[in-house]
Amino acid sequence: MANGRSSQDERKLEGGNAAPAPNQGLHPAFYIALWIALSSSVILFNKWVLDRAHFHFPLFLTTWHMVFATAMTQGLARFTTILDSRHKVPMNPSTYARAIVPIGIMFSLSLICGNLAYMYLSVSFIQMLKATNAVVTLIATWAFGIAPTNFKTLGNVTIIVIGVIIASFGEIQFDMLGFLIQVGGIIFEALRLVMVQRLLSSAEFKMDPLVSLYYYAPACAVTNGVVTLFTDIPRMGMADIYGLGLGTLVANALVAFLLNASVVLLIGKTSAVVLTMAGILKDILLVCASMMLFHDPVTPLQFFGYSIALAGLCYYKLGAEKMQSLTTDVRLQVGEYRRANPGKAKVIAAGAVVSVILIVLYSGAPAAQATPAKLTT
Repeated sequence: MANGRSSQDERKLEGGNAAPAPNQGLHPAFYIALWIALSSSVILFNKWVLDRAHFHFPLFLTTWHMVFATAMTQGLARFTTILDSRHKVPMNPSTYARAIVPIGIMFSLSLICGNLAYMYLSVSFIQMLKATNAVVTLIATWAFGIAPTNFKTLGNVTIIVIGVIIASFGEIQFDMLGFLIQVGGIIFEALRLVMVQRLLSSAEFKMDPLVSLYYYAPACAVTNGVVTLFTDIPRMGMADIYGLGLGTLVANALVAFLLNASVVLLIGKTSAVVLTMAGILKDILLVCASMMLFHDPVTPLQFFGYSIALAGLCYYKLGAEKMQSLTTDVRLQVGEYRRANPGKAKVIAAGAVVSVILIVLYSGAPAAQATPAKLTT
């Protein structure tokens, strides 16, 4: 069952260990909204570039992201003090080759599979599959001996798998190749997180996500670049880049980089519980956004299965006590807001109802006729 220790482990897995800072300056809700907006924008932007803009070069796009991130972090390291904490990390060529390069390779493979999956699957279905990330990571920690096997915990997370299986059966545009690619991406990501946890188990390795990116990005760029030379480069030309637009490529990489920067702010301004709930909220919003923007069909069976998976994910990450406490806090906050702003509360409630109706309409029969573009080689 989830507890306080598991929440701390999750923060370690993401490479951030900073304690929440006092509420000074902007409200923490701003940082939560910023992270959700950037995280969702990266996914929707990538989907648009790879599918709707017909730029069918996912490995090149991933390589470009890592090259851009390398250039940005190197610039920040040389001309600002933002990455000065890297000096506290005992890094040398031997340590880099032994610890960072394998993590970079796993990171590259997860990014490659993640972008490639957009060529075959809808954003909404991919987000549903990503609900199994916690399950695969948990099993990986057991396989590598990082955590003891706990069959009670396994029973708790089984409900997530059941929910995803139900959602998969309800997927209209199911593609087996895309499904296997996304599963591969989830496995590579789990292996990366396990490697990161092993690295951070040593007291001297304390890196926030931006410092981690400073070290990982060059290794990822080289790994992706080698693969891209044999896959995307032979079948693409400058006409493809000009057709998409240099400005679009720069904007796409910039949004991806800003996402990593926003993670640093979010970890510093909120708690692990808030970060977990923000991630779940982001996934729900992404499913809704993909239905609205790309007319991705989502069936009632998928809604049912995804709801089960989300409930299981919340229970696994937060535990029964924290879920009950969080529910009570939310209920009290909502009740207080309704008493203080009765008019605004009614408007928000009406807006929520209208939004649900629009989402249902957008996920109707006409959307189901759309077919996703497939990668051509």
